[in-house]
Amino acid sequence: MKILLVNKFLFENGGSETYIFRLQDYFESMGHEVQFFGMEDERNVAGNKWNILTKNIIFNKVSLMTLLYPFKIIYSIEARSKIKRLIGLFNPDVIHLNNINFQITPSIIYEIRKYRIPVIFTAHDYQFICPNHMLYQPKRGVPCEECLTSGFIRCVKNSCIHGSKWRSILGFFESLLYHGLKTYSLIDRIICPSEFLEKKFLVKAVFQGKTVMMHNFIKKTTNNSEYKKKDYVLYFGRFSKEKGIETLIEVCKRLPEIPFIFAGGGPLEGLLDNVPNIKNAGFLKGLDLIRTISEARFSVYPSEWPENCPFSVMESQVYGTPVVGADMGGIPELIKNEKTGLLFQAANPDDLVDKITTLWYNHSLLDELTENCLKVEFDTPEIYGEKLLNLYRQTINQG
Repeated sequence: MKILLVNKFLFENGGSETYIFRLQDYFESMGHEVQFFGMEDERNVAGNKWNILTKNIIFNKVSLMTLLYPFKIIYSIEARSKIKRLIGLFNPDVIHLNNINFQITPSIIYEIRKYRIPVIFTAHDYQFICPNHMLYQPKRGVPCEECLTSGFIRCVKNSCIHGSKWRSILGFFESLLYHGLKTYSLIDRIICPSEFLEKKFLVKAVFQGKTVMMHNFIKKTTNNSEYKKKDYVLYFGRFSKEKGIETLIEVCKRLPEIPFIFAGGGPLEGLLDNVPNIKNAGFLKGLDLIRTISEARFSVYPSEWPENCPFSVMESQVYGTPVVGADMGGIPELIKNEKTGLLFQAANPDDLVDKITTLWYNHSLLDELTENCLKVEFDTPEIYGEKLLNLYRQTINQG
């Protein structure tokens, strides 16, 4: 089978990139041919053999070309033209869309449908139903579903995209355009990585009958017997407000006797300074990250926006580390409360203090949860990949 994976970034940038590269590995191991379509970037680790990619759109640089960005991020003539060339040369059996908004744009869906090629889309976030992709108001720091209930104009009123009225207006027009044109009705199947996300998508009539729920996959790469537990609590991820970092730091200050390790980076990294019981390990990857996860007593995932199906929560558990996680979005679907971790009320520091102290001082409970984590079974890339191939075949046959 010939498979075209479409994603705006073609380097390791986040969850959607981890997803497409692991799928590539599995598909190619099974003898399928995989090509990519996305943006040019010196960091790219994937592409296509004809080197047909769109020009990079970098929002934080100012040049004459940036004057065209308001038009290009809503509708990309370049992306349509280039994916047309790529389809003609590659002739894929199926096209699998991932993160495309603002750089690639949904305009490519029209070009794809000219060729009657099945279109699959994985919703890594809420981009088709929320202009800022997060169901979250950054300025107020609270979850938000106003665009679902009161229309996309709420994005403008709340300045939801980077706190900018201008960017929020562009996001409003993009959402209004593609929903008004019923562009998303041209997608054959939408993969929702959480029941929570699927429920939100089904509020819109255009998505009804198209969704399929499939939690993300995770691959365990080392044996836990190599590592021994150490006395620290771990947070690994982005240091930003929506991730609940401010709440977690407040909790750390209230628990000076408990050592914490923070692994990652982000705009709020400076808040870690002068907190004696926090060690900033910086950005970790590969075996260094696996060891740090495996040796933690437990990890904390304090997100304050309704995340979809975070890999970090899954990764912690498969390496035998229970998770104290926020009861928000798709997170409760991944943590069995009092079995593989504990859930706390998101953005509630008192409840988080209670859950952390409970697990830190109750050794028998922690041992039980740790043992249960080692038995957790999430889909592997192989199991997930085979499910996806079956979905591809089913969609092709229906066409």
